[in-house]
Amino acid sequence: MSCQHLEVSGEPAPQSAYADGCPQCVAGGFDDWVHLRLCLSCGLVACCDSSPRRHMSAHHEASDHPVMRSFEPGETWRWCFADEQLG
Repeated sequence: MSCQHLEVSGEPAPQSAYADGCPQCVAGGFDDWVHLRLCLSCGLVACCDSSPRRHMSAHHEASDHPVMRSFEPGETWRWCFADEQLG
């Protein structure tokens, strides 16, 4: 099964500073985020599902934006929440 969402080319610029980690975690006084992810619909930078607050998954639930990618150095993989496929 192919995923049309993963075929989207290009990506938005990050909408927030992320040098200190997950912006939502930092704003809440937390430093226990694990990895960063980038929403390919709007550019939100947020923490992954291995992080306690799972901000990227929460963003998908609230916005229905289908695809995020790893925002870790050297990683380019994407994940489609809608089709539960890695690309």
